[in-house]
Amino acid sequence: MERNGIVKMAGTPVVLMGNPIAIGDSAPDFTALTKDLKPVSLHDFAGRIVVISAAPSIDTPVCDLQATRFNQEAAAFPEKVQIINITVDLPFALSRFCAARSIDRVLTLSDHRDISFGNAYGVIIKEFRLLARSVFLIDETGMVRYFELVPDITNHPDYEKVLMEIKKLL
Repeated sequence: MERNGIVKMAGTPVVLMGNPIAIGDSAPDFTALTKDLKPVSLHDFAGRIVVISAAPSIDTPVCDLQATRFNQEAAAFPEKVQIINITVDLPFALSRFCAARSIDRVLTLSDHRDISFGNAYGVIIKEFRLLARSVFLIDETGMVRYFELVPDITNHPDYEKVLMEIKKLL
């Protein structure tokens, strides 16, 4: 499925591909790779609150700050909250990034192989084969409780709103 006019990159409209997600939907499963090449699926976090922070590439300043900010915020939440940062960067790049930025509280995943997450959540940018900047909050029952698709992917998500929504579920 293709959707036009929803997201921009530096002011230029791009096409999103995949199945769109809405608040109240059951979160679709997906499989992505850890920085150690281990396959992980959403099902692995059943019974937990899951925050999925999607970004185009960790090698850009906004994406770097997004991953770093969520890593810092993760310290304030109990273990039943799992924060995932997902991009289409190669697992090797994720490993390098995590080591350089001391990312240790957020699970970084690579969607590069199958774009399983991007397709299941409707956030593939067709023109670049990147993920649109977005945040999904999934409750312990597997329901999408919050969703933000950043209108221009060169901007940050609303961190304060995401954090407030996580706290509502605790």
